[in-house]
This record gives sequence, structure tokens and C-alpha cells, in this order.
Amino acid sequence: MIVSPAAETSTLTLVAPPVVKTTVEVATVNGTGCPIGTAAAVVAPDNDYFTVLYSDYMAQIGLGINPTDIRQNCQLSLRVKAPAGYTYAITRADYAGYIHLADGVTAVQKANYYIQGESETATISHPFAGPADNGWATTDYVALSELADEDFAPCGEQRNLNINTELRIGAGSSDSVDTSFISMDSTSGQAFTKYHFVWRQC
Repeated sequence: MIVSPAAETSTLTLVAPPVVKTTVEVATVNGTGCPIGTAAAVVAPDNDYFTVLYSDYMAQIGLGINPTDIRQNCQLSLRVKAPAGYTYAITRADYAGYIHLADGVTAVQKANYYIQGESETATISHPFAGPADNGWATTDYVALSELADEDFAPCGEQRNLNINTELRIGAGSSDSVDTSFISMDSTSGQAFTKYHFVWRQC
């Protein structure tokens, strides 16, 4: 379950991140927001989180823009290789990008994720409204008190982590013909999302 942040503790026994390096590889990719070759995953040195980088993830609307560009999505299947004796769950997801909206234009960012073979988490939506011309950031949380065994990848078995994201934009009440857009672009020109691990021993 994804909820607002809270100072809660898990009934499960959690441990510090393992010292041995965790790896995350893109197994399959599908969607207009992440054409093949435009998404990659990088694990933090301390195994506390991993980042998914995008280089071509933008929804836009305006005169001359392809109507299909108003919605972009990305479905990633990630092969997470945890060190022997450890398993993981995801408790927080950070998203960031840039938004340029004419007055009256609306946009939304959506996401959910789940371990292969387990139930999907609820899809969380974050709405935006113009006028806007700035960076944006959103965060989804899992309360530690809500963690259950099924939220963790099964020990000794390789199951992929599936992540679904979406960017959508709409004209709303705007009559502007200028291009408006929402992207998951960082200041370096690449989009990114950050997924935070919690760990337990098998």
C-alpha cells in the first residue's frame, strides 16, 4: 500500500543494506515514454536506493503536436540481484522533472510498481495545473508498518521488479496554441526516478 509518510515502524525485522553490491538491470522495456535504449538503472554505492534514468520521456500538447504525444508511458521490468542471504522491498519512490504549462492546461504524473507474481500497488496520481514553468518533484511512500512478507522479493528466487509510470497532459480550459509539456527531465537533461530499498535477511 502506498501512503503518505509517517513515523511508523515495521513489524518485520529490517536490517542495514548489505555491503556486497546489488545490481539492477533493465530486462524488458515497453512504452512510448522509454523507447529501447533510453532507460537505464544505476544502484547507489551504499545499496540504499537505485535510480532509473530516462532520456526521452515527455508528454506535450500544442499546435502541430502529434495527438498521441499527450500521453506517454513506460513499463519497465527490472532484474534486481540482491546479495545472497538478503531480500528487499521498495518503500519510497521519488520522481522529478520539468513542467511548462500555459494557463488552464493540466497534467498528471502516475506510477505504481510490484514484484513479479505479487499484487500491484495502487496507482498514485499527482496533478498539475498551469500556468507553470518550473521543475517539479513528487514522492510516494510505503508506511513501514504496512509492510508484509509479500512486499519483499522471495528469497532464493529471481522475480523481476515491475515499474509502470505515465505522464499525461490535457488542454483543460486553455485556448493557447503554444506548446505545453511535462517531462521527467533532471537539470542535466535526463529524466530520473529514485526507488528506495528496505532490506531483511532471508
